[in-house]
Amino acid sequence: MPPHCDSMDGPVVLAAQRALEQGDVSVILPYVHEEGEAEVAEAFEHAVRARGMAPEVREVVDRYFFETAVRVHRAGEGAPYTGLKPAGLGFGPVIPVAERALASGSPDELATLLAGTVEREVCTRLAHATALASHASEGVAQAREYVEAMLGLQVWAHGLYQTATGSAHAEPGEGGKPEGHQH
Repeated sequence: MPPHCDSMDGPVVLAAQRALEQGDVSVILPYVHEEGEAEVAEAFEHAVRARGMAPEVREVVDRYFFETAVRVHRAGEGAPYTGLKPAGLGFGPVIPVAERALASGSPDELATLLAGTVEREVCTRLAHATALASHASEGVAQAREYVEAMLGLQVWAHGLYQTATGSAHAEPGEGGKPEGHQH
């Protein structure tokens, strides 16, 4: 996953901020797995109780709550927690487009971006393998280069297919049809 769910402007921290603003822990709970709810609720209660203190204390307890929410969220994904990342990190082109698709309900921009990227990669990788194929009969070294490119295209395409048809947080190669967003 790109540096998104663990950044200060990512969806988990934004939901945690809304939970604190609204005084409602249920706002953040959808972002954590069921087994982590109690820990997040406890961190929420500590943060809420301490928020009336000095601004410096509020900043520390808010950060503690954000870190707890992100850490538990990442654990639910089976991913390590490596700390909160600052806001404003580049997520690449896909995350902002996916967010716009979610906000608008239209798949057009996201589908166009992804399809165009896949098409460019297929063309590039296939052209490379095809160019090497014409020299594969010139010796073992040339044949080996072709085999590497040929198998590389096949493995890449297979991994892409499995990722495209797998669950949201499946590691490449796990495959399986999505059963909803799993954390």
